[in-house]
Amino acid sequence: MITLSILLQAEASMAVAKMGAAFGAGIAAIGAGIGIGKIGGAALESIARQPEAAGDIRSNMIVAAALIEGAAFFAIIICLLAIVL
Repeated sequence: MITLSILLQAEASMAVAKMGAAFGAGIAAIGAGIGIGKIGGAALESIARQPEAAGDIRSNMIVAAALIEGAAFFAIIICLLAIVL
């Protein structure tokens, strides 16, 4: 009887861990979307102020967005691994 209660507690904690991992993946995706949106908005505003610097601003915006997207993918993969394992 004691062994059964220990197994049930372990299974309940795994369910909570999987729910937390799924929540973390969602937060990572939302955070990346907000970050890339702010980068795009700031880039468009700065291009409107200085149209002659559009090429430099655009390339810097793409690099920054790629870095944010890479970090978000890393966080989502870690959360999905926590769900599977």
